[in-house]
Amino acid sequence: MLSGRRLDLLDPSPFDIEIEDIAHGLARVARWNGQTLGDHAFSVAQHSVVVEEIVAHIQPDIAPKWRLAALLHDASEYVIGDMISPFKSALGFNYKEFEARLESAIHLRFGLPPKSPVAVKSLIKKADRACAFFEATQLAGFDRKESLRLFGAPPPDYDLVIQPLPAGQAQARYLERYRLLAGAMGALPAPDAWHTE
Repeated sequence: MLSGRRLDLLDPSPFDIEIEDIAHGLARVARWNGQTLGDHAFSVAQHSVVVEEIVAHIQPDIAPKWRLAALLHDASEYVIGDMISPFKSALGFNYKEFEARLESAIHLRFGLPPKSPVAVKSLIKKADRACAFFEATQLAGFDRKESLRLFGAPPPDYDLVIQPLPAGQAQARYLERYRLLAGAMGALPAPDAWHTE
């Protein structure tokens, strides 16, 4: 990793995981394998920030730690890339087990339980699918009917206009959201404490 950490992919340790590596990697991993409109790919980092925002929109009183879980829902992709779900299924159980080990290590590194509760996972999945709906219709050439069939309808009172960001901006936005949520959990100093005169 750019941080100098060495991550054992078969036995990942939370001690070898850094948020800066995650943000850097995810900002450079393209959703839809890069087959999207615009000057920049829609990165997994930007997608993750949107999913966290949708989670908070659907359930405004959700605890900061579960919002952080939403932000980190695709964090394993900083190492393994973004694969479409049918391909993951085709790879079989070993891939899913590998991904689950890495996700558990990431969660532990950032003060979350190794696995999110079922209700939280369902909420994050709902937000993930809502984001995918907007991505499909605005960036990937799907019409509304096809997107509704594949991803379901987004929350009726939520709208999104996607502007894919350059990698550096997506990375900065991801880190900003992480610091805000980690600060709210008490894992970092409050945002005001980050700036010194």
